[in-house]
Amino acid sequence: MATWPMRKELAVMFPEARYIRATKFANRVMPAVAVMSVLSQMAFNNYDALPQAIVIALFALSMPLQGLWWLGKRSRTDLPPSLATWYREIHDKILSEGHAMHPLKSRPRYLELAQVLNRAFKQLDKASLERWF
Repeated sequence: MATWPMRKELAVMFPEARYIRATKFANRVMPAVAVMSVLSQMAFNNYDALPQAIVIALFALSMPLQGLWWLGKRSRTDLPPSLATWYREIHDKILSEGHAMHPLKSRPRYLELAQVLNRAFKQLDKASLERWF
């Protein structure tokens, strides 16, 4: 989550920004939803519905974990050929500008793409980025 650049130019092309926002929101809100679902049944002495409230609480607590799991799986997924070419072009552009980079990966993953995009947005000027965005 910390590696992916949260830029509006990328939000159109990649779903990662939506998943990151949803996961951060779920980290903040879902523990409260879980507690409220159980406590509301206890406050109204509705102990017959407590098993359902516990299931709802467990589901609410699992939502941030689902987002983290998807992001982790996606970061280890190999890039499709078109994105791998794009990764190599941006990597080469950063190197040609004189900035230090990790060696080029033969089979890049989404994690390497995120690192290269972060570097590009931080170190390249807008004129250099116009070709891709």
